[in-house]
Amino acid sequence: MNASMDQVPLRERTVGEIAAAMPGATEVFRRFKLDFCCGGDVKLDTATRDKGIDLAEVVRALNTIEESASAVPASLETAELIDHILTRYHATHRREMPELINLARKVEAVHAEHPAVPRGMAELLREMLGELEVHMKKEELILFPAMRRRSQGGLDTPIAQMRHDHDDHGEHLHKLESLTGNFVLPDGACRSWQALYAGGAKLASDLMEHIHLENNVLFPRYEDAAQA
Repeated sequence: MNASMDQVPLRERTVGEIAAAMPGATEVFRRFKLDFCCGGDVKLDTATRDKGIDLAEVVRALNTIEESASAVPASLETAELIDHILTRYHATHRREMPELINLARKVEAVHAEHPAVPRGMAELLREMLGELEVHMKKEELILFPAMRRRSQGGLDTPIAQMRHDHDDHGEHLHKLESLTGNFVLPDGACRSWQALYAGGAKLASDLMEHIHLENNVLFPRYEDAAQA
């Protein structure tokens, strides 16, 4: 979306424009039963009024998506950094990936004959979510509590396993980017396809930042202490 469009209030944008430009918006629209595909040419203000839905409530939900993507300084204390990772990344992956899987299934089914259809994307995303869930649970139940209990060292083994998992996640991202041609849309792509690739690109960005914060900010605090 261009800079001038960024200045347009959400209420004045069409539902389809928002769905295509704002990853995660389709989940909000599904929750409020707003049609972002076939009825996507309607402005949000009109769409909510026609459905008898509170516009302000929808806008708040959409703004929450944007606020959740704010950057975090690497200078956060360990407990605060862990809390940030849990809320910004673990919760976001769990919230957004099921919707991406649903969108991928829809696009693969509706556009099965299109030469550029990302065939296999839904299954790849499903596999990624499954492995991410196992990984996040290990952090939530084992590694992060251990980090909260101590100020340094002694966690080399679980950290090494998390780094290995991160390498696997990186391989999945490469496959996802290859499958979608780096999320470049074909001419005439429908809004569901646009939303899928916008969400996929956001997932790739989120997961890379998630891994970066752990590998390069959180984990070395314990590894360096252990070697001191």
